[in-house]
Amino acid sequence: MNFGPQADIPTSHAIMDTALDLGINFFDTADRYGGDKTNLGWTEEIMGEWFSQDSSRREKVVLATKLYVEMKAYPNNSGLSALHIRRACEASLKRLKVDYIDIYQMHHIDRATPWDEIWQAMDVLVQQGKILYVGSSNFGGWHIAQAQEAARARHFMGLISEQSIYNLLKRDIEREVIPASLHYGLGILPWSPLNGGILGGVIKKERDGKRRLNPEAAAHVEKIRPQLQAYEDYCDSLGHEPADVALAWLLAQPAVSSPIIGPRTIDQLKASMPAIDVKLRAEDLTALNDIFPGFKPAPEDYAW
Repeated sequence: MNFGPQADIPTSHAIMDTALDLGINFFDTADRYGGDKTNLGWTEEIMGEWFSQDSSRREKVVLATKLYVEMKAYPNNSGLSALHIRRACEASLKRLKVDYIDIYQMHHIDRATPWDEIWQAMDVLVQQGKILYVGSSNFGGWHIAQAQEAARARHFMGLISEQSIYNLLKRDIEREVIPASLHYGLGILPWSPLNGGILGGVIKKERDGKRRLNPEAAAHVEKIRPQLQAYEDYCDSLGHEPADVALAWLLAQPAVSSPIIGPRTIDQLKASMPAIDVKLRAEDLTALNDIFPGFKPAPEDYAW
């Protein structure tokens, strides 16, 4: 989502080149990425130009995008109506300059559209070869259950992934979303794995003068400063950077397939790679849970 607003076109293309060279093969975006309302779709267009420069790139990438948000102000141009699903998919394919999308994700739940309508539209796209699989994003556990049971009734595969905010500080999905995903066989794709950079060694960077936080983030850091200091101290004891530990922790969680990083520079991309080699022991996971307590599955979490 940083391609365009935060990274210019040459930098965005260089990041994708470097990602492939490093063995990263899952590229996630959305139709609404690109900045303000005048630039919606810009990120997909930047990626499309990159794909068009070398036809071999498409087959090297698992490509995911999303739909839901209004792109233009006219009827049936937001949500998950059958017409909007069709229009949004065609528009994304055109911007991305590809023939198909590997994982087509619903960016939010649409409570106004029946699941039969949603799955009928998605089934048509699968039959047409325009998408291979369907994923969700920002769904609750109940939404996943609804979606999967409706898909089962239609003899349709249904969802294969759920993209949620998930990190050491934001663990709400442990109550119901992760149990539902495990039950129905969905892979979790955590977004904001560093919680906006707060888990990336913010206290040390602040002390060294390397980072300035906006007022909202600064207030949040002050509220949890003892936890963050304990976390950064523990990462030091492990000999790893806090960002690497945060990503490694996610990779060790049930159902997680791949954390989604959003680099603005090649250096930021490369800085994430050591996390792959961080192997957290059981006692490390326990220590991190002591610093940032999570949740039990529902209803045990709140019932007893």
